[in-house]
Amino acid sequence: MIQKNLERIEERLEAACIRAGRRREDLRLMAVSKTQPVEKIQEAYDAGLRLFGENRVFEAAEKFGGRFPEAELHLIGHIQRNKAQKAVEIAECIQSVDALRTVNALDRYAAEIDRKVAVLIEVNTGGEVAKQGVRGEGELRSLIDTILESRYLELRGLMTMAPFTDEVAVLRRCFHSLHTLRQKFSESYGNSHFEVLSMGMTNDFEIAVEEGSSLVRIGTALFGTR
Repeated sequence: MIQKNLERIEERLEAACIRAGRRREDLRLMAVSKTQPVEKIQEAYDAGLRLFGENRVFEAAEKFGGRFPEAELHLIGHIQRNKAQKAVEIAECIQSVDALRTVNALDRYAAEIDRKVAVLIEVNTGGEVAKQGVRGEGELRSLIDTILESRYLELRGLMTMAPFTDEVAVLRRCFHSLHTLRQKFSESYGNSHFEVLSMGMTNDFEIAVEEGSSLVRIGTALFGTR
């Protein structure tokens, strides 16, 4: 089933890239495996997928520890400070950094094990009170400065989660906003810190691709409904 789903996703990605005048090879596909059993992850791995996203730190450690040697694990859920130590042990990238205290905790624990960890800053582009993410350019700039001053965290880009809506204009506005922020801060801090623009999920990834996403996070369209 996953192989068939992957083929359909690839067709849609190719079409979105053509509409946007982009190359498919410039776009990464993440399999969002949160709550999925190891058997489903194995099926996705066997289908050729190597980039996986998990929400919960200890669930991710249990499922990926000692398995899938070529897998690249990203954490995409909110990181509590008491989970920061395990997070830096298992993740190649933490996409959901949105607070100074989180940065400080991650950097401290990464220093203890002498391990560099890539991070993305989560931006709340939809202005939703219930969602995580930094709001406003001032808050974003402050977080960027703190990460760049850290010893073990490597800033790679920005991430957002758009509102769950069918209103294309709303989705497009959120994705365009993140792309604009990336352009602006790339000029100030350099492109190397903003190579990744993680935006787009099952319900909106084609719009995200059209607006410049470099990494889409696909769960339901790949694994099916949970």
